[in-house]
Amino acid sequence: MKRLMGVATLGVLVLGLALGACAPQKPPLGSEQNPLVMVFVPSGESEEIKRGGEQLAELLSKKLNMKVKINLASSFAAAVEAMGAGQAQIGWLNTLSYLLAHEKYGVEVILATVRFNQTYYTGQIIVRADSGIKSLADLKGKVMCWVDPLSTSGYLMPRILLKANGVDPDTDFAKTVNAGSHPNVVKAVYNGDCDAGATYVDARGAVEKDLPDVKEKVVVLATTAKIPNDNVSVVKDLPADLKEKIRQALLEIAASEEGKQALKTVYQIEGLQKVDDSFYDEFRAQLSASGYKLEDLVKPAK
Repeated sequence: MKRLMGVATLGVLVLGLALGACAPQKPPLGSEQNPLVMVFVPSGESEEIKRGGEQLAELLSKKLNMKVKINLASSFAAAVEAMGAGQAQIGWLNTLSYLLAHEKYGVEVILATVRFNQTYYTGQIIVRADSGIKSLADLKGKVMCWVDPLSTSGYLMPRILLKANGVDPDTDFAKTVNAGSHPNVVKAVYNGDCDAGATYVDARGAVEKDLPDVKEKVVVLATTAKIPNDNVSVVKDLPADLKEKIRQALLEIAASEEGKQALKTVYQIEGLQKVDDSFYDEFRAQLSASGYKLEDLVKPAK
């Protein structure tokens, strides 16, 4: 009986090995069948992000000698989940999206973007020049336009600013609208669809080509405290040597004429700078002092 059981066990083991050998192997990462995927958040005009992103993917493919393609996420949260689900290995994330991705999935920052020679920026609250709104208190009872609940400058920081000035962003507005992108918020305020809106400084420039008088018709009511710039992040299980190759390749791309043009197209980026997670320590302290918790901030706005 023992011998029969041994033979049966051996048979199961051999069968398991045979099945394992027959199981299809996933193509290597970076191959045509299994490309590296870069995900982009929808913080600007989708066509521009797509065009600049594809340029960057092509340049990175050549540098790494690997196939790279892009994924333009439908929302900030979708970009985070794409990285968490292994559907994207590289993410161009804003501050709040990165903090969430880092906390939930261990996503690691490798580069910060540079604009105006700085790795920080600010948010703003805008209104029509003829609205009669002169102070943050005047926003009570008005229609407010947000970018997205995971937008740092178009949601989080303006909410902190409003609360500090006696305006409750959850109860003091007649209505709130998630416009989906910074240019959309500017257009909504310009067209009078919203009385006020929150964007990065100065998102009005992103629509100036189509609306040449936007800076006359739409004015800045208030600005927020400093915010770390958006970044380039990678999933935690990417091999360490590949993470470093990606970082170095993107730094080299950012120094080239083709790369500069692609970065400008995708998010008006002027350069890239090497950083690690400590880059966000000051912002985390500011967030903690405000009384907000990350898990509360990522809930959809009312």
